[in-house]
Amino acid sequence: MRITRRARALEMVTEAYELEAGVSQGLLHRNPADGRWMVRDTPLDTLLERFAGQEVALIITSLEDDKPLPTKTCHTCGEEYVGAECPHCREVRTRLRGDRR
Repeated sequence: MRITRRARALEMVTEAYELEAGVSQGLLHRNPADGRWMVRDTPLDTLLERFAGQEVALIITSLEDDKPLPTKTCHTCGEEYVGAECPHCREVRTRLRGDRR
């Protein structure tokens, strides 16, 4: 199964929701009336205000980018894979330990 950049980005969005992180998904544009950056109908200031005064990690990626994901080599089993973790090691870990990361 080929993992696309869009699918991986949407997995990260799901993980961010699970962490109760600030997530905004939609078309990024400037409001013509006041020049503020918006995602859909929400000003980015609204999202950023929630985290004022805190150390944050800001990640932004395009869901329209169709570049292929890079192939990685697993440091444990040596298999090549695409995505966040080696599917071979994940399957073995699940089978042997019941680990459901």
